[in-house]
Amino acid sequence: MGIKLYYTTVTASREVKSQQAEVMRILESKNIHFELIDISVGGALRDEMRTKSGNPTAVPPQIFNEDQYCGNYEMFSEAVEADTVEQFLKMV
Repeated sequence: MGIKLYYTTVTASREVKSQQAEVMRILESKNIHFELIDISVGGALRDEMRTKSGNPTAVPPQIFNEDQYCGNYEMFSEAVEADTVEQFLKMV
């Protein structure tokens, strides 16, 4: 497996829920397999996501290819619009 999506099942933010759902929907529509990592199960996973992304205040969704940071929702959305999702995910 390569692509990892850090997300949360516990959030009061509609924006975060919507962004996570859109990332998952687009990855599934492109038949890109990904692993979901739920940061709500423990602070260690949230800290891991923030450390790996290089952003101490990062919020889900955050996308990685293995341990290589790809970007956040805004960066993913720009790649979708430019039809460069595979490059964004570092798959090519």
